[in-house]
Amino acid sequence: MVMKVHGSVFSTAAMRVFAALYEKDLEFEFVPVDMRAGEHKKEHFLALNPFGQVPAFEDGDLQLFESRAITQYIAHVYADKGTPLVCEGKPMATVGVWMEVEAHQFDPLASKLQWELVYKPMLGMAMDAAVVEENEPKLAKVLDVYEARLSRSKYLGCDCFTLADLHHLPTLTNLMGTPLKKLFDARPKVSAWVADIMARPAWAKVLAMRNQ
Repeated sequence: MVMKVHGSVFSTAAMRVFAALYEKDLEFEFVPVDMRAGEHKKEHFLALNPFGQVPAFEDGDLQLFESRAITQYIAHVYADKGTPLVCEGKPMATVGVWMEVEAHQFDPLASKLQWELVYKPMLGMAMDAAVVEENEPKLAKVLDVYEARLSRSKYLGCDCFTLADLHHLPTLTNLMGTPLKKLFDARPKVSAWVADIMARPAWAKVLAMRNQ
């Protein structure tokens, strides 16, 4: 039975899951959820994710939600397919650290900034300059830590591409289309890492889904 991802091509969380599936060369069915119509808050979707957020994921009789949990499931259960995305032994502990960094240090700031700079303009809403002004320097400090890490390692978790890098891709790609690109460009190691992970063929397939 083919895996199913219920979500939206504009959801950064769903895009994380698509990226993992494409990295693994796994077949899946995309089930669009009409978020503008509030479909994610309706009973049939709440049966898949009781929090009413996308994505929801099905693999046979297994149902999951929370994008980072789904990508870890894909990486571990389909370890023999495509890109490894995780590693064994002690190195996996460091990958785990940087997955946590993405979720708790990078993403909260990046998500606030992309809401103001990407999604609000798309929805015809006015940007709150105070939110950008408050969070831009905070993101810059996080990227200083990334610059130091990436001067010692090609990727965040280890010397190969893992979930620690992949989880950044949706929000990172959105921010690279805003004036905040300068924060990434100003840090040579970060800039090289961004160019590397955004050029991955699997990520190009995710962007092609969004641009259809």
